[in-house]
Amino acid sequence: MPIEIVVPRLGWSMDEGTFSEWLKKDGEQVNAGDMIFVLEGEKASQEIESFDSGILHLPADTPQPGDTVAVGQTLGYLLAEGEAIPARSNSSADSMTRSVSKLAGAKRVGGPAARRRARELGVDVSALQAADSETRATIDDRQRTETHPPTNALSRRIGSRVAVTPRARRKARELGVDWSSVSGSGRNGRIRERDVLAFAKHAQPDAAGADLSTALGTQQPASRIRRTIAQRMLAGVQQTAPVTLTTKVDATELVGLREQRKAESAWNGVPSYNDILVKLVAAALPECPELNACWRNNGVFTYDEINIAVAVDIEGGLVAPVIKNANSLLLDEIAKQSHSLAEQARTGTLSQNQLEGGTFTITNLGMFDIDFFTPIINLPQSAILGVGRIVREPVVRDNTVVPGDVLGLSLTFDHRAIDGATAAKWLQHLCKLIAQPSRHMTDAAK
Repeated sequence: MPIEIVVPRLGWSMDEGTFSEWLKKDGEQVNAGDMIFVLEGEKASQEIESFDSGILHLPADTPQPGDTVAVGQTLGYLLAEGEAIPARSNSSADSMTRSVSKLAGAKRVGGPAARRRARELGVDVSALQAADSETRATIDDRQRTETHPPTNALSRRIGSRVAVTPRARRKARELGVDWSSVSGSGRNGRIRERDVLAFAKHAQPDAAGADLSTALGTQQPASRIRRTIAQRMLAGVQQTAPVTLTTKVDATELVGLREQRKAESAWNGVPSYNDILVKLVAAALPECPELNACWRNNGVFTYDEINIAVAVDIEGGLVAPVIKNANSLLLDEIAKQSHSLAEQARTGTLSQNQLEGGTFTITNLGMFDIDFFTPIINLPQSAILGVGRIVREPVVRDNTVVPGDVLGLSLTFDHRAIDGATAAKWLQHLCKLIAQPSRHMTDAAK
């Protein structure tokens, strides 16, 4: 029976991507483990691995480089020797039907890492129960399936899926609207373009209440990364209950520690303040598991790992590559990874895997002389720490006012997952670590 080659989901919020190129030719033998095509996701391109073997067959309507493709869309087939080429209609309606059927079927599209690991363990990836609301199986799903039998959660989710027209989805992308928050006026609650327009006008009116379409100006088309950022930022506000706490901390010893590391560093990249804060945040998170978590299925899902995403400003947008298992790394190891990830981000060479798996995010605007700000939660995480500038200010030590270095911090958290007092207590604990950072730099984990 022909094996379909479908578009995988590269990110938790990805609905579509851009097809880049085939890495195998029509009629060429493909072996399990071969990279078969390149797909551009929300913020990175990735070579997609084949998990089956066969002879590649590309139908007449296979996408061309630069075409937009939907998650679950069939791109081609793998055939056995002598197997007949499957009949396939070129109509867009039939193509859409196949894509929907693929998503709704019992066999789920797993992420490359999850499917590779499942194959190593002899686990059927189609039986994995996803912990979140996406149809993509992850390594976390595989680990939970080893101890908990799968349920029919996927079929329940598909059964309750909100219908949305293509025009409505496209208009939502243009306006930066999360269409899943829109109430549909069509049959069975189907969301139409006019529903998105009404939602956008109600949610984002201009100051004078006028129709924005009548204002004079120049419309610039948004890049894919800009549209992705807009969608995720809007979702971070609409799909959470965000609260921000701000505080100041005496960072004199933090400044002293970095000056010391400048003198001692055995490599060219001296640890930055961000690197030190990654280490301290990773050391502090076990004190408050709700901050290293997400709101999922009407409950708090706590991550077993501490993976710190660090926001990096690049041309045209913002990305947040992830330092995995930061609590088990030494400061110099964090600094080297951070330096490498930032360089890859600016040169556009990050892989999708380097952007996934974050459990907590740090974003820094201190270089722009900002003291405090309101960072937006990086879904599906439950918290993000905003770092401001370090300034010389009077501080009180032993009842004496002396010059000191003061750092501004802004913690935004999802109030559904954690209470304000608990978050404030953790921020206070982090401030104590920042005030005396040296003791937390020698051991790999605290």
